[in-house]
Amino acid sequence: MNTAEMTIIEFQDVSRVYRNGEHEQYALRYADLKLEAGKFIVVLGPSGAGKSTMLNLLGGLDSPTSGKIIVGGRDISTLTPNELADYRAATVGFVFQSYNLIPTLTVQENVALVKDIAPDPLSSHEMLRAVGLEDHIHNFPSELSGGEQQRVSIARALAKNPKILLCDEPTGALDSETGVMVLKLLLSMARDMGKTTIIVTHNQNIARMADVVIRVKSGKIVSCTEQENPLAAEEVDW
Repeated sequence: MNTAEMTIIEFQDVSRVYRNGEHEQYALRYADLKLEAGKFIVVLGPSGAGKSTMLNLLGGLDSPTSGKIIVGGRDISTLTPNELADYRAATVGFVFQSYNLIPTLTVQENVALVKDIAPDPLSSHEMLRAVGLEDHIHNFPSELSGGEQQRVSIARALAKNPKILLCDEPTGALDSETGVMVLKLLLSMARDMGKTTIIVTHNQNIARMADVVIRVKSGKIVSCTEQENPLAAEEVDW
């Protein structure tokens, strides 16, 4: 079976409930979902809809109140804290709106940090070359533009050699030109490197590039739609 046809992520009746005394608030409510490997996936919805909750659960940063989250055939909702740490190190790369770079380390040192946690890391220099920052490896984050810092964070995520790339509003703080550059890079992660790439965003335009569009509202997955002819980043009218 082709890797791109294999189910890599499955949510089975997943809920995340926050309790305050007797009051319960569902951040995610009875979610069912199947996603294939190597797809470019966009999760859309208003603030508070449950998008980031989905990402945090999938990334092992939070645990479901009920239900199962199966990644690569393994139910991560049953993992111990140490097992979850190993899962995050080996399986998931994170790209956030805030770049989370260490200001006292160079660009290459920021990316090379992952070799201490990832079981099968890739070359930091090669990943920086892949994102077009080979000439900036000795610079510090303060010497880079916002788009360049975001590309460093993508290179760091890729250097872990993850199966899944999770991106929470990765272009939210960027201008449109730089945002398109970053999206083209993320799109190539799925198209060219086979990374299952999931982007949480408010931006409807990004959804036009997706293989799969998931819409979330009030903690519920209201639709999960495959698109037959997704656009390339440069084809989208920004």
